[in-house]
Amino acid sequence: MEVREPILHVDMDAFFASVEQRDDPDLRGKPVVVGGAGGRGVVAAASYEARRFGIRSAMPMVQARRRCPDLLIAPHRFEAYRDASRAVMAILRDVTPAVEPLSLDEAFLDVRGAVRLFGDPETIGHGIRRRVRDELELPISVGIGPTKSVAKLLSARAKPDGLLRWPADEVQDRLRPLPISDLWGAGPKTVERLTTYGFRTIGQLADTDRRTLQRVVGDATGAHLHALARGHDPRSVTPHEPARSISAERTFDHDLDDPDDLQRHLLRLVEKVARRLRQARVSGRTVTLKVRFASFETVTRSITLSEPTDRTHDVLVAARGLLDGLRLERVRVRLIGVGVSNLGDGDASRQLTLDAPDVAAAEVPWGDRRWEDVDRVADAVADRFGDVGVSFAVLLDDEHEDQPYATKHEVRETADGRDQPGEG
Repeated sequence: MEVREPILHVDMDAFFASVEQRDDPDLRGKPVVVGGAGGRGVVAAASYEARRFGIRSAMPMVQARRRCPDLLIAPHRFEAYRDASRAVMAILRDVTPAVEPLSLDEAFLDVRGAVRLFGDPETIGHGIRRRVRDELELPISVGIGPTKSVAKLLSARAKPDGLLRWPADEVQDRLRPLPISDLWGAGPKTVERLTTYGFRTIGQLADTDRRTLQRVVGDATGAHLHALARGHDPRSVTPHEPARSISAERTFDHDLDDPDDLQRHLLRLVEKVARRLRQARVSGRTVTLKVRFASFETVTRSITLSEPTDRTHDVLVAARGLLDGLRLERVRVRLIGVGVSNLGDGDASRQLTLDAPDVAAAEVPWGDRRWEDVDRVADAVADRFGDVGVSFAVLLDDEHEDQPYATKHEVRETADGRDQPGEG
């Protein structure tokens, strides 16, 4: 049986906010955002009731409150979002093993092998939406098309809580009047540059000679957008694509200039990143430190270890060395972040031999397996008791933070090289 529109893109609607509204009936039908309530907090997700006020993800919380004085702010609950995500992905894999997650709240499916069991792609899409609604009490939107780019475009147009399908032989005509920003891969910088040269619609891109587009936005991006504008996208659904990096960062309510405070926040970030490495059963060789100053100047420093690791201690020693190397003495810091990349199977996490910066080999017991035992106990306690966990003694007296530490998984890059958030 030929299936001309085999690709589905499923996208949870206002995912974090929808989970909060599901779990707290008092929030239902009200303008709700998830994010930090502090002076520098930002909106991580906004319910559709909040979006009516013009509130969007990444908006400063101060601005969101001005737009909606009755706005309700829910703190992040990352474990709840991960649990909901796992449940959604399990439903998708009941349909087909060809599932490619893009983030916690969205994924592609190729259902050409599932139509004999479950019906045509549109029937499958309605079935997915029904199961997610009935079993998880969450809204989800589905786009169906012949390619990944078309399916992703349609899921966005189907929001909130809808389904949209374009027949394969109508795709090119339906794309033509749409703005170029609707193309998956045309980021803000690319759109701005194309607009400067007079391009407004996808049809204009399709009608333009490919070499002209390449001169405007570069060879790779020009060729890519030219193909997408004509409805062509050779990318296939790739199941189980590994994460490119796992990272966490913290924007402070007030600029910090105390080295001890920075070290404490670094510890907290390293704990989160290393634990998520182990949860994902991956280990990494490259540790990256990110620091943004009060002037908004941002610096990053990285070190690549000789062997991959998922141990908290190893990541901490590397990150501390990078922070010490910046020699921040009473410099006001706005943000700090830690990431681990160059990932592989977690079983590869074994003895490390490369010294951290400015630390003698004897002072860095990379190969000490006792740190694995410490991590194993800490993970077991956290898994069993939730918020109660084993941590560094210096952190035990920390007061609860107004703004949680933001975490990035499976970092994706658009043609512009921007990080692409998954919240929809």
